[in-house]
Amino acid sequence: MSSSQCFENPPSLSSTCGAGTVQELGGLQTYVTGAPDSKLAILLISDVFGYEAPILRKLADKVAAAGFLVVVPDFFFGDPIIKFDDPHFDRDSWRKVHNPDKGCEDAKPVIAALKSKGVSAIGAAGFCWGGKVVVKLASSTDIQAAVILHPGQIADNEIDDVKVPIAILGAEIDHASPPEQLKKFGEKLSVKSEFDSFVKIFPGVSHGWTVRYNLEDESAVKSAEEAHLDMLNWFTKYVV
Repeated sequence: MSSSQCFENPPSLSSTCGAGTVQELGGLQTYVTGAPDSKLAILLISDVFGYEAPILRKLADKVAAAGFLVVVPDFFFGDPIIKFDDPHFDRDSWRKVHNPDKGCEDAKPVIAALKSKGVSAIGAAGFCWGGKVVVKLASSTDIQAAVILHPGQIADNEIDDVKVPIAILGAEIDHASPPEQLKKFGEKLSVKSEFDSFVKIFPGVSHGWTVRYNLEDESAVKSAEEAHLDMLNWFTKYVV
């Protein structure tokens, strides 16, 4: 997550956006949307800007409309990056406090809480920082399917450990996860016959394009919505 691209195009945050409600789930404040009695759940894990981003919440509502219970936890405990351009803001200190390993551990009580509600299958999607968390979750049987979208920097061994169907949606212009690297990940995953995998590189877009796009830019909206549909189709196929 060292690339400055991770901090570009910050969203305007709004805790009132979306059709869902904020509840406590697994010890985390969580945006919850969709049928509460659904047996199928999707966990969305935000980028460094956190769970209040309006586009992310609208995406959660869109996934929920397909029949899933969707949860978007606040993995930063009220401390998303909102002052990244402040010269006094210490990015390195923030990263140490909010690292993906901790995110993975914090996700487990959320997953347990979903299962205690009767959820029988869970998919997880992560954006940038959240993509690194989802890759770690995909090395366990805690989730049934994974999607990572313009992920932060991922190591080869993290891909080697993946155990569930995984889709990787990348940007053509991305210093954190260059297309060449994501394609190599696809090659590594393709030899694993025990589960499906998929890598797609979107042309002409940059890191963060699926949740931090200009609503007035028709081309940007089209690319983001194509990625959203790919994600939803993946979950519809494997979270059953």
